[in-house]
Amino acid sequence: MLQAASIVCQFNNISLSANTVAECISDLSSDIYDQLCDKAKLFCAYSVALDESTDLTDTAQLAMYVRGVDDKFEVTEELLTVKPMRGQTTAQEIFQQQLCDAIADIGLPWKRFVGITTDGAPSMTGRKHGLVALVQRKLEEEAIALHCIIHQQALCSTCLKFDNVMSVVVKCINHIRSRGSKHRQVRALLEEIESEYEDGLYFTEVRWLSRGHVLKRFFELRTELNVFMLEKGGMAVPEPSDPKWLMDLAFLVDITQELNALNKKLQGQGQLVTCKALMDRGTAFSGEKYVDAIVKLQEEFDQRFADFKTHRATFQMFADPFSFDVENVPGVLQMQLIDRQCNSELKAKFREVNGKADELGQFIRELPPSFPELSRMFKRTMCLFGSTYMCEQLFSTMNFNKSKYRSRLTDEHLQAILRVSTASSLKPHVAQLCERKRCQVSTSKE
Repeated sequence: MLQAASIVCQFNNISLSANTVAECISDLSSDIYDQLCDKAKLFCAYSVALDESTDLTDTAQLAMYVRGVDDKFEVTEELLTVKPMRGQTTAQEIFQQQLCDAIADIGLPWKRFVGITTDGAPSMTGRKHGLVALVQRKLEEEAIALHCIIHQQALCSTCLKFDNVMSVVVKCINHIRSRGSKHRQVRALLEEIESEYEDGLYFTEVRWLSRGHVLKRFFELRTELNVFMLEKGGMAVPEPSDPKWLMDLAFLVDITQELNALNKKLQGQGQLVTCKALMDRGTAFSGEKYVDAIVKLQEEFDQRFADFKTHRATFQMFADPFSFDVENVPGVLQMQLIDRQCNSELKAKFREVNGKADELGQFIRELPPSFPELSRMFKRTMCLFGSTYMCEQLFSTMNFNKSKYRSRLTDEHLQAILRVSTASSLKPHVAQLCERKRCQVSTSKE
């Protein structure tokens, strides 16, 4: 079979050198970018999402995503570019040398620019010299500037201090896991009693969901860990035996689980949900201490999501135009909205959609052409980014590819790898690319 395969398949004639693989990835990336340029010509409105992170070589990498909508209400959301910034990362440099160049290269006009979503860093959101302020000056009409909703939600959770709980949990976990013999004994104990979990979890401040996972695991293993700490741990921890401390722990576990559930709903492409339902679980706890904590959390949400509340009317009209009050919309949209609300056929179709994202997009595409201003408003709303989650995903892929084993990866090859690995709606034309290639077989004479 090996001899037959060598004759029929001729694997030895296929070049798998590093240069060949790099060239193939570059061709795939160029093909995806060309498709994006073709689609960009049809955009009626578009917005961008930006975020910055440092790679292994301490080079600041700026990731930009573009989200555009065409006349058929088809949404395209793809990576625009990844650009290194080896100098200063000021707003002026990001705007002139990064954002403007990227938009000019793809051929998008500024008059169709609708919104910008950032991570909320001072260089991005500064009132006078921030990136958002520079974009506002560039445009004839004001663009919608949003702070990543996932970052906002993660920052809101920091107002729940409860240091008396977190300090004890972190101290116990670190004491066990930092000592090899005790760590092995805990794992053996959990395996012996057939526990659902095999081990405890380290707490990592920078990870969004770490606090909730660590607290939940500790709460469910509190009895086993308490027994181990008293008998073999070599450290007395009286707090787990205190009913008041356990109640604080239970409250913190419950509220962080709700925050984690909300965080997961916000992740993904095109996700934009309300945060109002977050406080429902808090009513299960009584006592002024917990009520104050929930109220403080509510106030934190109200403060940090002020930029979304500024455009609440637009989002509500987009989500349910048939129930929206006509008096709260601009005069140019009132007649079109009234005509739409009086159309019983459209109303029946909308009720069938029931808020599903895919079906809602299909419903908007089937709107008659008699609602031009309303359609324009829907297109501008559909192209907005709710978060920079795509940039965070891209940085994870970047750290995996540009590791200590590939630290000399060039900027061009890094961008090609990230574009190919993160492309969602655009796929390279592999067959056409193969047809352009010419087979070159190297032969050796004995």
